[in-house]
Amino acid sequence: MDLIEMTRNLGRAIQKEDFYLNYTQAKNDADADETLQNLIGEFNLKRIAINHEACKEDRDEDKLKTLNEEMRTLYSDIMSNEHMVAYNSAKEEYDRVMQRVLAIINQCAQGEDPDTTDFSEDCTHDCSTCGGCH
Repeated sequence: MDLIEMTRNLGRAIQKEDFYLNYTQAKNDADADETLQNLIGEFNLKRIAINHEACKEDRDEDKLKTLNEEMRTLYSDIMSNEHMVAYNSAKEEYDRVMQRVLAIINQCAQGEDPDTTDFSEDCTHDCSTCGGCH
């Protein structure tokens, strides 16, 4: 089996793991939540309105303040939505596992021992500051 086929097999294995399945389900649930999607749309429109007002030479500071308050409220509503909470949690787990997988692959490609190399969350990705990942 060549390296590319082994990589494809790794990809298939990843897609069967709970962290991946939980992430894709949470993403689909968030995408299907009409209330959440409307809040995100309103948030984006508010952000555009803020940028538009801020770029004016005669901008209205009171209007900007009101728009910013409205945007903060929308953000809070978005982040407290049950599907967004579930998505963020699943995405954090997904990112953590994939960061570890990619770090191990990268370290092995740099000559580390595949049986002992691992990822440390303290990694700065600046090897000159590294005390070792294992």
